[in-house]
Amino acid sequence: MLKALKAIQTWKSGDLSVAGQSPSWLQLLLAAERPNINLERVRAIAELETNNPVLDYVERTLQVLDGLHVSFWVREIVEEVLAWSETAKAGTLQQRRMWLSEGINLFVHNIGSAQLYVRYAAAPNAGSAVLRENEDGGTYAGVPGDSSILGTSGSSAQHEQGDDVPALSPRQEMVRTLIATHGLIGQYIRGEIPFAENLPVRRLFAAGWVDKDELRTLLLALNECVIAGVDPQLWQDVQSEVRRIVGWIIEEPERHEWTLKERLSRLRSASVKQGEPLDEAYARLEKSLDVEAELAPLADRTLWYVEAALQHFSFNEMVQIFRLALRDLEMHKPDGGRTAGCVRHISFEPLMNTMYYDHKGAKKLNVYKKRMIEKYLEQWSWEQMASGEAIDYPHLTHRVQRYEDVPDTAFVTFEFSPAAEKLIAFCIEAEKSPLYERAVLMLFDLFGLRRDAYDRFHNEEAYLADMNGSGDYKKVLLDYIAGRRVLDIGPGGGVLLDLIEQEKPDVEPIGIDISANVIEALERKKQREGRRWQVMKGDALQLDQYVQPGTVDTVIFSSILHELYSYIEHEGRRFNPNTVATALRSAFDVMTPGGRILIRDGIMTEPETQKRRIRFMEPDGMQWLERYAADFQGRSIAFDRISDNEAVLNVNDAMEFLYTYTWGPDAYVHEIQEQFGIFTPSAYERCIKETLGDQADIILLKHFLQKGYTEALNDRIVFMDEDGMPASLPDSTCLIVIKKKERAEQ
Repeated sequence: MLKALKAIQTWKSGDLSVAGQSPSWLQLLLAAERPNINLERVRAIAELETNNPVLDYVERTLQVLDGLHVSFWVREIVEEVLAWSETAKAGTLQQRRMWLSEGINLFVHNIGSAQLYVRYAAAPNAGSAVLRENEDGGTYAGVPGDSSILGTSGSSAQHEQGDDVPALSPRQEMVRTLIATHGLIGQYIRGEIPFAENLPVRRLFAAGWVDKDELRTLLLALNECVIAGVDPQLWQDVQSEVRRIVGWIIEEPERHEWTLKERLSRLRSASVKQGEPLDEAYARLEKSLDVEAELAPLADRTLWYVEAALQHFSFNEMVQIFRLALRDLEMHKPDGGRTAGCVRHISFEPLMNTMYYDHKGAKKLNVYKKRMIEKYLEQWSWEQMASGEAIDYPHLTHRVQRYEDVPDTAFVTFEFSPAAEKLIAFCIEAEKSPLYERAVLMLFDLFGLRRDAYDRFHNEEAYLADMNGSGDYKKVLLDYIAGRRVLDIGPGGGVLLDLIEQEKPDVEPIGIDISANVIEALERKKQREGRRWQVMKGDALQLDQYVQPGTVDTVIFSSILHELYSYIEHEGRRFNPNTVATALRSAFDVMTPGGRILIRDGIMTEPETQKRRIRFMEPDGMQWLERYAADFQGRSIAFDRISDNEAVLNVNDAMEFLYTYTWGPDAYVHEIQEQFGIFTPSAYERCIKETLGDQADIILLKHFLQKGYTEALNDRIVFMDEDGMPASLPDSTCLIVIKKKERAEQ
C-alpha cells in the first residue's frame, strides 16, 4: 500500500495519536476548519461541517494510483504530487490568513498547493539559491549547474512567492511543477483555462529530467488519479481526450487555443448535455453583440468555478456576467492602473458559495437569489455595459473584488443589500409554513417582480415532475383536438406537448408559459430529446400579442385555469372570475373558425348548499382542518366541529380541503394559495356563454372524480353525508370542449 494512503487510513481507523507524527501534507489536511471546495459535486452543504471532503478526495486519488500498473519511480512521484495537491484548500483559518499575507494564492489551489509544497516539504532540504529572472522575464530555479526555464512570465507554474524562495533539486522541481499544473488538462477540457497553462510541464524533458515517453506516462497516471478521484465514470468519458491533449502538450506546444465559441460551449457542458441549444443561443447573441471582440480579454485568463456558479443561468446571462466583470476590471484598476494587467485568474467562487443552501438534507440552488440576479441582468443593455454606465438597481449589484494579497486574482459575485439578504433568509426559513407565500410576495415587491407564483422556487423541479407524471390524465384531451396548430397554455414539464407530438404527428404543438424558467427548462428538454414542438414565453390573458389572430385551431387549458384564477391579480385582485373570462376571450380571439378550446380543470359540485361530514382516522386530522381553514386564501372556510375527530362543512369546502390533505405537507404552502374548483357546471356554462356569446357552442361538458383520490383517502378519513351515512366523494374534475362557430353558422 502507498505510504500516503496508509497514513490517511491509519488516522481514519481511529488512531488519532498519529496525527502529530503525520507528514506535513496530512497535518494540513487534518487541520482544515472550513474546507474550500467546489460545491458542484457536493450532495449536502451540511456535510462539510462534519466531514473532510478534501481529505476524502485525496484518499480516493491515492486509491486510484494504488491500483495502476506503473513503475515504482512514477508511482513515487505521483504519490507525492497527489498528497500535496489539495493542501491549499486546507489548513486552519489562522494558517490561511498567514499564508495569504505571504502571497500564497489559496484561491487558485494548484498554484497555492505548489507554493505550500515548496514551503513545507521542499524548502527545508533545499539550498540557499533564490528565484532569479531569466532573459525573457520568466523565472528559473537556481539549482547549481542548471539554468532550465521554469516557465514564462505569467505562467501558473511560477513560484510566485517573492524573492526568498530557495532553489529546488530536480526531483523537487518536478513534483512542484506537477502540483502547480495538476488538474489543468481537465480544466482545459472544461474550457476554464487556456492551453498554454499546461506547457510548463514541457521543461521537465527540456531540462533532461525525463524523456517524452516518461512525461507522457507521468501525465496520464496523474490525470487518471485526479479525474477518477472525482468520478470513475468521468475518467472513462474523457480519457481519450486526455490522451490527445497530453500528446499536444508534448508534441504540439504551439497548438492554437479553443475558439471562443468552443470555450464557452465547454464552460456550459452540463447545460448542453441537459439540452441547451447553444448554437442557436450563440447565433442570436451575435446579432446584437460582437461576442469575439467583447470577450477577447478572456483568452489568456483562467476562469475558476464557472460551471458551479453559472450553470443555472442562461447562456446569454453568463455572457452578461462575463462582460460586466471584464468591464469592471478595466474601469477599476488598482495602483492607478499599474497592476490591472496582472489579473490572470477570474474566480467565481464567491458567487458559487452564495448560490446554494441545504433543503431537506440536500444541496439546493438558491432560486430566490437566481431570480433576483436574472431581474438585475434584464436591466442592462450591451450599450450600457460598453459605455461604463452604472444603473441604479436597489438591493442588488454585481461586484468584482480585488485583494492586495492576491493581486493576480479577481473575484466575481453579486452583492445583496442587508434587507434583501435577510428577506431571502426569511423565505428559506418560511418554506414550510403559511408565511412562505407572503415572504415571497414581499421579495417580489422589493425587487419589482411580477406578483405571480408560477415559479415555485424550492420545489420547482418536483412540481414539473408532478406535471410530467400526469400524462394518463391528460391523454383524454387528444381525442378532442381539432386542426393542425395547437396551443398548450401553461405546459409545465411538457407532458402534453410530448403526447400530442407522439399521437398526432400532423399537429404543430406550441407551449406558452409566463415563466421564463419553465420555457428555459422546456427548451433544454426539446434539445435533449429531439422534440419538434415549440415553446414561447407569453401571457395567457393576451395571446394575440404572441400569435396572429385566426391562426390557431385548438387552445388547451389543462389544469391551468385554476392557477390563473388563483395567482393572477386581474383588475386588482386574485380569485377573480373575470380572470377566467379574460383567458377564454384571449384564446377565442386567436382561433380559426371551427377551432376549439379544451378545458380540463377542477370543478365544484351542485347543489352548492349540501353538507358533508368528515371523520378523521389520523390523530392530527382535525389540526389539519383547523390550520387549513385559517390559511386558505381562496375564500372563507367554515366548519362545525362535532367531536374531536369529526367536522361538518360545505361539500365544496370539504373537497378543497381534501385536495390539500391528499397531497400532504410538502404541497401545503402552495395548495392553500390555489382554489382548484373554480365553478360549478352551471356556473362554467354561464361564464362561457356570457364571455363568448353566440359565437361559441359548448359541445361537451362533463365532470368526474379523478382517479386516485378515493384510494389515497381510504385509510385516512370516512366521508359521510350530513346524517352520518357513507357518501361518495363528489366529482373533482371537468372536461369542457368549446367550438368557435364557422362563419356560416354565425
